[in-house]
This record gives sequence, structure tokens and C-alpha cells, in this order.
Amino acid sequence: MTQVKAAVCREFGAPLTIETVTLAAPNMGEVEVKLKACAICHSDISFIDGGWGGALPAVYGHEAAGHITAVGDGVRGVAVGDPVVVTLIRACGSCPSCAGGKPVACESDMATGPISGENGEPLLQAMNTGGFAESVVVDQSQIVKLPGGIGMEAASLLACGVITGVGAVVNAAGLRAGQDVVVIGAGGVGLNAIQGARIAGARRIIAVDMSEEKLAIAKEFGATDGVLATDKKPWRAAKAAMGRGADAVFVTVGAIPAYDTAPHYLASGGKVIMVGMPHSGAMSTYEPVMLAATGQGMVGSKMGDVVIARDIPWMVDLYVQGRLKLDELISGRWTLAQINEAIADTKTGSAKRNVIVFD
Repeated sequence: MTQVKAAVCREFGAPLTIETVTLAAPNMGEVEVKLKACAICHSDISFIDGGWGGALPAVYGHEAAGHITAVGDGVRGVAVGDPVVVTLIRACGSCPSCAGGKPVACESDMATGPISGENGEPLLQAMNTGGFAESVVVDQSQIVKLPGGIGMEAASLLACGVITGVGAVVNAAGLRAGQDVVVIGAGGVGLNAIQGARIAGARRIIAVDMSEEKLAIAKEFGATDGVLATDKKPWRAAKAAMGRGADAVFVTVGAIPAYDTAPHYLASGGKVIMVGMPHSGAMSTYEPVMLAATGQGMVGSKMGDVVIARDIPWMVDLYVQGRLKLDELISGRWTLAQINEAIADTKTGSAKRNVIVFD
């Protein structure tokens, strides 16, 4: 067992508390990782605020990187000391979804619950990770060994935000070179959808956001044009820039108005790729007759439909080549003791990615 500091959520909507928690030793197929960095994702905030329910007390955080400090029986291909990225994607490898190449939709319940509080109470390892802590114990399927040439802060972003945005483009949408895209929301995931579209060879990449500042940043990541979402019927400006509707519209924010308007940006035969996740119970509306008549569609994309052992290595390679921006995504660096401040800063919407950095 290992004792570490962690940020614990004991009440939805309340500040996290820094506590000493106990990690169980790695079981069969598990690894212990001492974290160097864990980025703050809006999914963490949605859970912390109670938007998606869930059990408490819990340790959130799921976008992490560090070095392996212990391995359980049966672990192959990695060893103590190896640098790894730690994801929330826990996959059994044998259920119908895993066998079909969709490990993000693994149907097996593999939860082990390795975290306990000071009095022995069980703490939920939220999103299979519990990364707002100095160390984690996770299944081997959740990690990817990292090569040289990438730092831990940049690597942590590959655990969620980057693979979700880039993966939505190359995997969920299957974007072809020369196609046109609209990305609604120029935050952390949106910027990665934008650079994913650039890497995939999109002809026009239209960023849509409520902030002029974020539209300017979007162009640094590959957007060819920017449209203010606050404009009246912003899809008209987007279509004017493309000369037509979009082949794919990526909704990267969990905002119902964004989902309500997304089909307006589409060309005939185009697809809305649903990436951002609103709170449970939130409902969107659209006209089915329009989608049917124009051959349009709506596609859900969870974690970019990635296979981490396949997709993270090539993304690291693009980063090393200077073709995938990671360092530029980091807005601020915070200590674990500052996590509530970092969360508050993330909620303002101005941050691309805030990262908790461990000693």
C-alpha cells in the first residue's frame, strides 16, 4: 500500500479537500504510476458540480502522465521507471466492443476501487483513474509507454483532450482531405479538433466561438476562418466562407444551443459529430425531416473512438515533428494545493488547459 495526497470531492459543488489517502498495491494486470502532471478537463468539473451524478466521496482527474513505480502480476511490455500516459480508457480486450475495435465502449465492469480514505472508507476512483492525486493504480490497458522527446505536462494532454478532439476528426468522422469542417467551441477539445482537421487535410476549417480572443487562438491551431457564435445566424457566415455547407460539424462544447444550431451548418450528406457532453437530462431539438431529406446524420464520438495503443504513438510522433501542438495548449500550471483555484480558472472559459504539476 502507498499513502499519497489527493484532492477529494465530498460534496457536489463544494471545494475539493486535500487529504492523505491510501492506494492498494497493484493487482493482477495493474500498474502503479507516480504522476508528474494531470490536466483539468471540463468532464472532471461536470462531475464535481454534480452534473452527471455519481457516488461520493470520490477522487476525480483522468488526464495524466508519470512514471511506473510498481507492477502487478501478468503485466507485460512495461517496467518500473517507464514514462507513461494514463487514460481513463479501461478495456478488457475480449468483450464485443473491444473485439470490434472499440475499446472506448468496453462492456466489462473492471472497476477495482484501489483508493481508501484516512479512516479506511472506500473512495471512488472516478473515471477509472483518480488522477487528482500524487499516484494512481490503474489497469495496464489504460496506459501507453512514452518515447523520449515529450515532457510529462505535454504528455498528460494526450490522455483525453487531444485524443478526443483529433480522434473525433480522424476516427469518428473519417474526414477526407479536401473536405470542409466547422468546429463549434474553441476550447481545449475544440482546438484539438481544429488541428486534427488541419492534419487530415481539410480545405476550410471554420471555428465558431463566443469569444474573439478564442477565435484568434483557433487560427494559430489551424482554423482558416472564425465566426462569432453571438452573430445572428452565424451559419450564414460559415457557409459564405466555405462556399457551401460543411461536410462535418464538430460540437465540442456541452451546450444545448450549440447542438440545436449545429445542423444549420451542414451540407447535404454532412454529419454532426457529437463530442461535447451536456449535463444529464439536458435535451436538444432538431427537425428529423431535414436530416432525412438531405441525407445528413448525427454521430456520437466518445473519446475520439481511439485505440490508445494505436493512436497515441502516432500523435506523439507528430508532436516531436512539430506538427501537433501540445505545449501551446497549456494555459497555466498549478500545484495540487491550488486545485480549487485551477478549477475556478478553468470555469471562466478562458483557459485552454490548466495542468496540475506534481513534484
